[in-house]
Amino acid sequence: MMDRPTMTVPFQERAIAPRLLAFALAFGALAGGCAGKGAQADPPSIAPVDTRERHPIVLRDAPRSLDVFVGRAGGSLDSRQAEDVAGFAREYRRSGKGGLVAEVPKGSRREGATHDTLSGIRATLARNGVSPNALSVRSYPIQDPGLASPIRLSFASLQAVVPHQCGQWPTDLGSSDFKFSASNEPYWNLGCSSQATLAAQVADPIDLVRARDEGRPDIVKRMGAIAKVREGKDPSTQYRQQTPQINATVGGGS
Repeated sequence: MMDRPTMTVPFQERAIAPRLLAFALAFGALAGGCAGKGAQADPPSIAPVDTRERHPIVLRDAPRSLDVFVGRAGGSLDSRQAEDVAGFAREYRRSGKGGLVAEVPKGSRREGATHDTLSGIRATLARNGVSPNALSVRSYPIQDPGLASPIRLSFASLQAVVPHQCGQWPTDLGSSDFKFSASNEPYWNLGCSSQATLAAQVADPIDLVRARDEGRPDIVKRMGAIAKVREGKDPSTQYRQQTPQINATVGGGS
């Protein structure tokens, strides 16, 4: 029986083979790590597509304030400031939480005029249904005697606001960022001013959370419609309004 011939591997090749294997394993691990980092390095979308998610309207308790400027000593509030205080009192009765605070300037050398203006504020609030016990008076030091130092009225109320300021531009809208330009995504500030304006125009912030209860139905109109249905008549209402012709209103035409 013949012996199987054996192949002798040179010593240099036997020394290089483990090095090549180690290099291949190291290169594979490095490539895998780079691929993983590359997948994590891709940032998510810069902003939600929906404006309501990007700039949501939230409810929070925030102060409402009115500055009433000090008039002359011995005088009451002028007509403009009296109307402002009356409107502020109605708003406090409608949506105010807690007490009403009046911050009075101190050290203005116009103590008499400040006292008379505060008395006018109290009288106007009382005429508009705000109890004198609801008003608490505090003082604040005057920083610049050369500027007007008003009496500030304030109270806390529920307000609808955007939780951040508008006018933020985290991404360049020019051609410097090709990836953002090619993504065709909305820029961050899109819709922020519209949401802030809508929040400021809402009379009752709770309307953004839930709807109001339905009002009482018109029983007279409902019974009239039912009577027409029983008589076989059309219960619908037709509103007819004759629109005048423009030439007849202006003065006739040819």
